[in-house]
Amino acid sequence: MIKIRRKNKVQDILLEHKKDRRLLPNVPDAKKMRSGQERRGSSVERLDPISSTRYLVQYPVTITCHLQGFDKKKISGNAVDISTSGILIQVEHKEDIKILEDSGSAKLRFHVKPGTMPEGYEMNMRIKADFVRKVEQEDEMLIAMKFKKDLKQKAKEKRGNYALASSCILLTFITLFIMLMRAESILYFKFNKWLYLYSIITAVFLLTRYLFGSFYRPVKVDSEYTPSVTIIIPCFNEEVWIQQTILSCMNQNYPMDKLEVIVVDDHSNDRSVEKIKEITERLYLEGEEYAIPNRLRYLLQKQNAGKREALARGTLEAKHDLVVFVDSDSFLDPDAIRNLVQPFKDPKMGGVAGRTDVANTYTNVLTKMQSVRYYIAFRIMKAAEGYFDAVTCLSGPLACYRKELVKSNIDAWLRQSFLGQKATFGDDRAMTNFILRGYRTGYQDTAVCSTVVPNKYKVFLKQQMRWKRSWLRESLMASKFMWKKEPFAAVSFYMGLLVPVVAPIVVVYNLIIAPLRFGIFPTTFLIGMLMMAMMMSVVQLLLRKSTTWIFGLVFCLFYEGVLLWQMPIAWVTFWKSTWGTRMTPNDIMVQEKRESRK
Repeated sequence: MIKIRRKNKVQDILLEHKKDRRLLPNVPDAKKMRSGQERRGSSVERLDPISSTRYLVQYPVTITCHLQGFDKKKISGNAVDISTSGILIQVEHKEDIKILEDSGSAKLRFHVKPGTMPEGYEMNMRIKADFVRKVEQEDEMLIAMKFKKDLKQKAKEKRGNYALASSCILLTFITLFIMLMRAESILYFKFNKWLYLYSIITAVFLLTRYLFGSFYRPVKVDSEYTPSVTIIIPCFNEEVWIQQTILSCMNQNYPMDKLEVIVVDDHSNDRSVEKIKEITERLYLEGEEYAIPNRLRYLLQKQNAGKREALARGTLEAKHDLVVFVDSDSFLDPDAIRNLVQPFKDPKMGGVAGRTDVANTYTNVLTKMQSVRYYIAFRIMKAAEGYFDAVTCLSGPLACYRKELVKSNIDAWLRQSFLGQKATFGDDRAMTNFILRGYRTGYQDTAVCSTVVPNKYKVFLKQQMRWKRSWLRESLMASKFMWKKEPFAAVSFYMGLLVPVVAPIVVVYNLIIAPLRFGIFPTTFLIGMLMMAMMMSVVQLLLRKSTTWIFGLVFCLFYEGVLLWQMPIAWVTFWKSTWGTRMTPNDIMVQEKRESRK
């Protein structure tokens, strides 16, 4: 794992990839002497995230070799890097290498630490491996071992069957329990119509989202379908991550002549511009075969005009038919673009969202909670909307649009205001609304990027408040036309609008008013909340088999205790246009007003 200290003094824990000697190892060259497909030895469809990636690690390995007869020899070593297919181990003595060469194979024991490989692989491993070669580097003696069984398959055998069986049993129990509780709501409906009606709507909304999310399937990759794409990266004060973002966008397994990247810096006041220029110059040195000068450029805004202005300028400068918006702290998988464009074979598809995972999952409890929340939000909630081609938010970290549709709505998008205040955030939901009015919007689960989430509660709460305000504003706008969409999608949308808005009132009634007025302990209500929270965690366990699944329950409790109470504040302040997490012009203006009052 790699630890990166941000300005807020909290170290982010990210996966540390073993660097390739080339900056762009996944880009197919113009002479077709190599390609991502040939190098991996498989199809162009997205593989497991770590199938072709080696991760730098540091943990002990016990190697057990069989000698002549029944003798065994145990060798101690330290893992240097690992992938699903093999491991590189440092040993202390040359005699150990000789023993391994003679035996040819061995049994390895090691613990995959959380944060050293993607979620789902953190566990104790006992696996057989074959000796491949020895590597002597200066003072180091290394041995390369190839697993006899792929690590993914081994992890599936070790945890998969257990996770599948236990999660299916729990999920069935939770679903039946919730349905039984809602049946009780119908029986007691006459005693409190509005309360029990809300209870029924909430259960139906959540259960149907999980149901339709399970029906969803991504569009399969057609290797011959590669429309031209321009990736636009808006940047403002992102000096820590911007180079990694640019590299991930350039390092795509996609035809070079059909992919360009435009970085638009929105007048950053840190070292972002310096970092952009630095990585651009490094990429220019990669050679003519990558045609970098024709495929990568950066634009500098003369003043800070906001994220929308940056995206708009990039769109107007784009030379290709599809535009992909990527946040400046998000990193694309090498096959993300190839997967993301597939739904556009449908001429009525106006925009498509990719899946966003959390890059810094193992930093602390807060990031682990967000990791579960992100996965369920995309793989279940957004997938359920994608099943009906009516995704209501093509999320900022990774979203693709038809350029002509963005350009036709760009003026209205830039001038958007609400209650006299210019809209400065919620650009993804706003553009989605413009597209969704007359076109379909989809979700492609195989187009994956990872993003860096807040690791401090203060920043996280400000981000959530901004999201709730934009959600309220754009949901009210979408409610004007969502009734025209597919009936199930429309009904689900309006239930999804009602449930969180009314939730604070229902919680206050059940936890405060009812106990004080009627002397009734809210047992049923608390059990219902617990079951909903357990469903989120169990689905995470079922689909991802990660040890973070328990943090789904933690997040739901945190939501009920803290985040839920942001909603009443959002009701009366959703016209505000400050970001709260960075000093935009609106934030600076508000700060100056406060100081002048003092």
